[in-house]
Amino acid sequence: MATTPQTNVTLAEFAEALDRFESFALCGHVSPDGDCLGSQLALAHALRAKGKRAVCLLAHDDAVDKSFLFLPGANELIPACEFESDVDAFIAVDVPNLERLGDAARVHESAGAHFTLDHHAVESCMAEYNYVDPDAPATGMLAWRLIGEMGVEPTFEMAQCCYLALMTDTGRFQFQNTTPEAFALAGEMVSAGARPEECSQEIYQRRSAASLGLEGVMLSNMQVASSGEWALSYARLDDFERLGAVKADAEPLIDVLRSLDGIRVACMLREQEDVVRGSLRAKGDGIDVAALAREIGGGGHKAAAGFTYKGSIDDALAEIPALLDGLFAGGEGKE
Repeated sequence: MATTPQTNVTLAEFAEALDRFESFALCGHVSPDGDCLGSQLALAHALRAKGKRAVCLLAHDDAVDKSFLFLPGANELIPACEFESDVDAFIAVDVPNLERLGDAARVHESAGAHFTLDHHAVESCMAEYNYVDPDAPATGMLAWRLIGEMGVEPTFEMAQCCYLALMTDTGRFQFQNTTPEAFALAGEMVSAGARPEECSQEIYQRRSAASLGLEGVMLSNMQVASSGEWALSYARLDDFERLGAVKADAEPLIDVLRSLDGIRVACMLREQEDVVRGSLRAKGDGIDVAALAREIGGGGHKAAAGFTYKGSIDDALAEIPALLDGLFAGGEGKE
């Protein structure tokens, strides 16, 4: 593992520092995904197993995607804007900066001590105790290793949450970030009670009719670069309204687009009231879609990133194709 320069403790020292405090608030990034939710829930279960008080927060008050509600403890998530209690320490999980903490930044600032456990590489830090490993396929894998250092017996709840985190951030163990250790630790999680079949069914096999309708829209709107290097598609706000679709219904679309043979980058745009949400996925090594996402107002990993475009969907469709072309300009991104 290759931790960032901002990392200032080992996982063992991280666990030792946690022991000094009794009450914790944990939160991940806005629009939480499976890794974000699974990691913080797993750590909350581990802290409670040690007799600590731990509450998991949501960076915004948006409803959690229903596909994640099967996770142990998901029904106890609290929007940060509604949380008024004082805590000894704040643990930022799968989130690199205060901006991405949303409403929870206020809770972070009022806490007595601050921890960060993450796999997003950034040049700054926001805690006294930092462990950030960008080589880790998922923060859930770091959470699992940290739980081992905490000296608690792994339970089904911890294992299920960490397995879901690892499964989703490796794309069902098929993305290029899937390492030998990912498989080894997934095996440990299953041995501790994680249920791969339940995680797979809840996340990947419960698509709504509205989601399938959006897939039809996405396919009809698909654009492929003349070079064949990238594919882009989009869904407008009125598509969502006409189909009765919600944000979660659009989640599978980027992976469908990514499956197109021959392309190296997929980009899916989703129109909202005043902004456009974008997802980026890369196939193969040598392309950093996170760098492009940062140009537009987002971030992520080399092979998977997201952004918020502050403008209309038509403006985005006019501007983003040139940015995608830029990924391959002068032979960049070629293997």
